[in-house]
Amino acid sequence: MKKAVYNILPETEDILKTMGEQIKLARLRRDLPVELVAERAGISRSSLWKVESGSPAVAIGIYAAVLHALGGMDKDILLVAKDDEMGRQMQDLNLLTKKRAARRKK
Repeated sequence: MKKAVYNILPETEDILKTMGEQIKLARLRRDLPVELVAERAGISRSSLWKVESGSPAVAIGIYAAVLHALGGMDKDILLVAKDDEMGRQMQDLNLLTKKRAARRKK
């Protein structure tokens, strides 16, 4: 079977690897075996190993299931892009241009 190719920037790969390491450390801190977390998440042990290695081939839903299996950590996903500083700056730049309100039709 042909291996899938993912066009991911090196910085993004590093982020995924770090996230996988953090998930593994969270599991180890809780003293939970791979088998138990995989069972709770409804995935195989090999999928959990892929998550813990930061594989880009794993669906985000599986990452969420693993985080939930670790004790409700899936709520942390809500923090992604919560404070979009760059987007707000771009939005503010558009607000600074002089625009007129639309004319009212009589």
